[in-house]
Amino acid sequence: MARFKGLSLFQRLRHRSRVLGRMRRALTLFAPMLVDVVRGRYRPVPWSAMGWMLLALAYLVSPLDLIPDFVMLLGLADDVVVVGWLLTKVDRALEEYRLWREGENVERV
Repeated sequence: MARFKGLSLFQRLRHRSRVLGRMRRALTLFAPMLVDVVRGRYRPVPWSAMGWMLLALAYLVSPLDLIPDFVMLLGLADDVVVVGWLLTKVDRALEEYRLWREGENVERV
């Protein structure tokens, strides 16, 4: 089996799936977090999550990239990598909100 920096191919793929899960979780939690913050139900405001998401959106719409988009696949790949990395940062910053939300759901039942 191919090895890369001490990890087998299976371990690398499993790690990638966790990263994709974190990206998905960040995207699904960010909008409800904004609603809870605006309505005053959740404090303190997770400014770092908002900052990371703002950077991700700015990178997506900005014409300045690490690799220009006219370089077909590589131009899009750098967008995916950078925005994916930023979304994992958003997910980490939303950890306290996620715990709060899980607690709210338990109390409502």
